[in-house]
Amino acid sequence: MSEASNQRKYPKVGAKSTGSIPPSELIEVVEAAARAGAEVVMDAVNKPRNVAYKGLADLVTDTDKMSEIAILEVIKKNFADHLILGEEGGIAGDTSSDYLWCVDPLDGTTNFAHCYPSFAVSVGVLFQGNPAAATVVEFVGGPMCWNTRTYTATAGGGAFCNGQKIHPSKTDKVEQSLLVTGFGCEHNDAWNTNFELFKEFTSISRGVRRLGGAAVDMCHVALGVTEGYWEYHLKPWDMAAAVLIIEEAGGVVTRMDGGKLCVFDKSVLVSNGAIHAKLLERIAPATEKLKSKGIDFSLWYKPENYVTDL
Repeated sequence: MSEASNQRKYPKVGAKSTGSIPPSELIEVVEAAARAGAEVVMDAVNKPRNVAYKGLADLVTDTDKMSEIAILEVIKKNFADHLILGEEGGIAGDTSSDYLWCVDPLDGTTNFAHCYPSFAVSVGVLFQGNPAAATVVEFVGGPMCWNTRTYTATAGGGAFCNGQKIHPSKTDKVEQSLLVTGFGCEHNDAWNTNFELFKEFTSISRGVRRLGGAAVDMCHVALGVTEGYWEYHLKPWDMAAAVLIIEEAGGVVTRMDGGKLCVFDKSVLVSNGAIHAKLLERIAPATEKLKSKGIDFSLWYKPENYVTDL
């Protein structure tokens, strides 16, 4: 299946434009903000952690907070009137703005706390509810040899890693695909359903990985090193940047029931495009079954008065 036919079959999630701000200007600030957060994380990565718990297994470190402060400083310096949704700080700014910044200052905090190399800084900006520009800074290597990969994209402008254009793999068979999924902290019906999907796809693919950093997992599909990723109950800051990067690389993004995704949705399925329909053959019915049991798949959150074209 060609990239063009992927786009015809599955609705695009990216913004139709970047509004009154030129794409080059917008992505420059997005990159600068993500780099500011990444500098904080890099400085902290080999130092002892001060770790607290949001819940039973949901970690937060001082680094999350310091990274978000650094990111917001860059955004506010350049676009003081824009709306911002940060994982740590919540909503701030003007809800009448067309622009909403979705900031994850440290995606994969548990991995960071253990020095396991699957975490990132993710910054995405929406224009009228749709991703317009994105940067994900992935930390690679490990203790004593940390480095970064920087993924960027603008709506209609393609996707890049460290400045080089990227594309997903052309693998068109699930049995030849390497897949990735994720599990939230709550062991609920969606968690159980995904565990069954994990087992199903493990038996028919080259393997299913669970690495613990949603933005990184999705960017790996865009980079062509894996073929698909899905997860229930992500938040806007988890996917606002990465879904645009995948789409601009030439991949496909939907909800897990196959419907058009917006970043306020509670499920996401991304792929290289060639295996998307085959993944949905198993994932969509499982998701519909959850809906029939009354599991809530309404929009997770949308700031009050924030105008979108959704």
